[in-house]
Formats: sequence, C-alpha cells, structure tokens
Amino acid sequence: MKIIEPSTSKEFKKYYNLRYEVLRKPWGQPMGSERDKREEISIHRMIVDENSGDVLAVGRLQFNSIHEAQIRYMAVADDLQGKGLGSQIISALEDVARGKGIQQIILSARENALQFYKNNGYEIVKKTHLLFGNIQHWLMEKELS
Repeated sequence: MKIIEPSTSKEFKKYYNLRYEVLRKPWGQPMGSERDKREEISIHRMIVDENSGDVLAVGRLQFNSIHEAQIRYMAVADDLQGKGLGSQIISALEDVARGKGIQQIILSARENALQFYKNNGYEIVKKTHLLFGNIQHWLMEKELS
C-alpha cells in the first residue's frame, strides 16, 4: 500500500468512485454528489494497493483561510475500516497543512466517526447539520503544532 496524490483521470475516477460508494450510494444519492466546486483547488490523497491498483482510502484538504484548513470526504473501503488507513490519510493531509503554515484543521464528522477523529486528536466543537435527513454531523477541530 502507498499514499499518493491522484493525478491522472484514471486515478481520479477510482478516487471519486470510493467516495461515492462509501459516502453517498448507501443513502441513495446520485453519482456526482460526492464532488463539489472546490475539487480543483483542494489537496487530495489516497491509499492504493500497489498490486491490484485498488483505492483503499481517500481524503481531501481544502483551505478556508491562511490559518485554517478543512478535511472533507474521508472514506475508507468498508471491508478495511478499523485498520489504520483513515489515520494514514489524516496524517498525510495534516502534513500538507503544516507545510502550508496552517494552524488549525476543522472537519464535519458523522456521528459514527466521532471516536475515530477523537483518536486522531480532534475535539468536538458543536453539533451541526443532519445530512440526508438522518446522518448527524459534528464540527470538530485540531490545533496543529
């Protein structure tokens, strides 16, 4: 396994497909809903299986200000959750943020992922929105050193 930044159309197709399969399809959302208008100006990381070429985990970092970045669209293949891949993606994105002088990272966590983010140093700020009418989200933050 290795962490890469997707760069080819084939890599991005696999990257977005995992986001769709994990984050949108289970709730009946249409293909394309796993993307937004900030894709081209964001930083993307994914873990690929070097033998099969399969994408195992993905995440995106967007810059909200010169001091704050946001992690979005974190997804790990269902059968690989709990094996540390998500933490590797977070670490890679935090390294990019530090390199750009970012002091704080925020994210919007689904309720079932709160402990995962806490384990990675994030703290709950407040309860926020309800996605698709049934997925509670929480604003979380982490100060980078």
